[in-house]
Amino acid sequence: MEEEEQLSDDALMIELINKDKNNFYLLTNAYKDKLERYIKRISFFAQAEVEDILQEVFIKVYINLNSFDKSLKFSSWIYRIAHNLVIDKIRKNSKRTRDVSIDDEYLSLIIKSNEDLHVDLVNRESVEKLKNVIFGLSDSYREVLILRFIEEKSYEEICDILKKPKGTIAALINKGRKIIKEKLVL
Repeated sequence: MEEEEQLSDDALMIELINKDKNNFYLLTNAYKDKLERYIKRISFFAQAEVEDILQEVFIKVYINLNSFDKSLKFSSWIYRIAHNLVIDKIRKNSKRTRDVSIDDEYLSLIIKSNEDLHVDLVNRESVEKLKNVIFGLSDSYREVLILRFIEEKSYEEICDILKKPKGTIAALINKGRKIIKEKLVL
């Protein structure tokens, strides 16, 4: 139900923006916080860089809104733009700063189906260990885990965002969770 409401809200927002570009603030208000968290989680960029990327996302959306393919989910489209800009920025920067942390409350979501691991995460030391394990994952594993369990995107949305087949997404999620479980046990 919530997804249907988001779709109709997005369609209404796009219609309002197409009628009057001054309504673009509706879109920025709806997606600013979500995209900012997403960019932080996949990039480890400092706040200023995150804000620059976020501004670039909204500029690209504003410029390309008329060419948006309405057969796609709007949220997948805007996340894809953010993803591409983060990848471009990472490629431009030879060194990345890692001064961003994942919120503690979200960490257990990544492995939430493993009750025995969830119990282990109760103490602070385990949470810190999990953070280090997640930060140590390759970008491809970390990104799919963040999209699936923190951003709560469906497999189809992740496929649209990352432009990878569903089987690849499922394999990355399963392998990423397996790596986390193995490293936490050690």
